[in-house]
Amino acid sequence: MIMPAVSVIIVSYKVRYYIEQCLNSVLRSVPDAQILVVDNKSEDGSVEYLRERFLQAEVIANDFNAGFGKANNMALAKAKGRYVLFLNPDTVVAERTIPGCIGYMDEHPEVGAVGVRMQYGNGRFALESRRSLPTPSVSFWHMTGLGKLFPGSKVFGKYHCTYFNKDMECQIDVVSGAYMFVRREALDKGGGFDEAFFMYGEDIDLSYRILQAGYQNRYLPLPIVHYKGESTNKTSYRYAKVFYDAMLIFFNKHFKRYSRLFALLVRIVVGFRRIGTFIWQNIHAHSRR
Repeated sequence: MIMPAVSVIIVSYKVRYYIEQCLNSVLRSVPDAQILVVDNKSEDGSVEYLRERFLQAEVIANDFNAGFGKANNMALAKAKGRYVLFLNPDTVVAERTIPGCIGYMDEHPEVGAVGVRMQYGNGRFALESRRSLPTPSVSFWHMTGLGKLFPGSKVFGKYHCTYFNKDMECQIDVVSGAYMFVRREALDKGGGFDEAFFMYGEDIDLSYRILQAGYQNRYLPLPIVHYKGESTNKTSYRYAKVFYDAMLIFFNKHFKRYSRLFALLVRIVVGFRRIGTFIWQNIHAHSRR
């Protein structure tokens, strides 16, 4: 039996109409890929719809919402490719993107994972396409907002690597979980996703463990469109709370000596987000009267 070059793993949760576009784009890019879809109890007809329309895909139907990391690990246990692509269902992949990643990884055995150039539906470049490890100093400059003020600075702009040309290949620390193309050997050495992360942060943790296993992570300017990420309100209190709680898990795991100071900084940032969200909601409600 010939093993596929890549196993594509997609976690689905109430995204029936997005995932159809995603799977069609994957099949155009790599028709012979192994496709594994894990549905986290969508209850929107996704499972039946996918099984009827995409016979090549193996659909794993959970009877509970297992979260992102755990669901990916369920499919990873069935993956047979020498590479594994963790892919969000709200993405559309260009035909050359996955073959480009396979060719690059074949030629660069030192690379454990690659990320690609993500853009939103409006064409805007997604900053999370390239990230550095959120060390205490990198996280501090990011949370203070100085990275946005000075994107060209190699100190202040390090979180999203904004000083790099987005059309150039470069070395990065963190590969986004929306499109995370990983060498299977690196996963065997570093392990799969840490299931302590329910949502957000698990891609940072896995990227770090790939680095610890002795590999490099790279950014390639190969395109995908990431639709739903565009609609996430990243200035809201709810987003800040969930995201920075995940960062606390990461710090407690890898940078424990800094975790108390970071926890204090997180509480300050989340508090400001809560106040800002409250003010914005009241202004918005008043303007609609």
